[in-house]
Amino acid sequence: MIVGIYGGSFNPVHFGHIGLAHWVLEHTGIDALWFMVTPNNPLKDSGMLADGQERLRQARLAVERSLNEQPLPEGKQLQVSDFEFSLPLPSYTAQTFRALHAAFPEHEFVLVIGEDNWHIFTRWRDWEYIVSSFRIFVYPRRTDGQLVQDESPSLDRCKGVTFLDSAPLFDVSSTEIRNRRH
Repeated sequence: MIVGIYGGSFNPVHFGHIGLAHWVLEHTGIDALWFMVTPNNPLKDSGMLADGQERLRQARLAVERSLNEQPLPEGKQLQVSDFEFSLPLPSYTAQTFRALHAAFPEHEFVLVIGEDNWHIFTRWRDWEYIVSSFRIFVYPRRTDGQLVQDESPSLDRCKGVTFLDSAPLFDVSSTEIRNRRH
């Protein structure tokens, strides 16, 4: 089975996360997509994070609601995973993928990330391991007019990178939602 790992803080989860998950399952060769809720993203301020168990609960509710409203194509799966909650902190994607590969050797794992993360990919711990060992699907993200210094690896070193240019842009971000609440 080809499993897409869509990692994030999901602080909070929103319709953009859910919409993209459905799109990926309908338009790529991925059989299952796992929302990998991270307890602690080393590139983000953990003081801004809601409780991890609450973020898991909210993500599960959002996925359940979405599946009731929009069933997936036959044979496709969408679920929320707490796998990273059993790993040492902080949560590094390379560490997660090593553990996933060991726990589920029968699956092929694909990393699903936003273009904003692709632009800073060389900041990720062991990014070379990720690009040399796994396929990566990069979906478009709007940048709010901010320039992001591109630190992505050159594509000639990353044969397994696919840009999902036809994926829809979702005009929402977790940061915007948090800012509106305050």
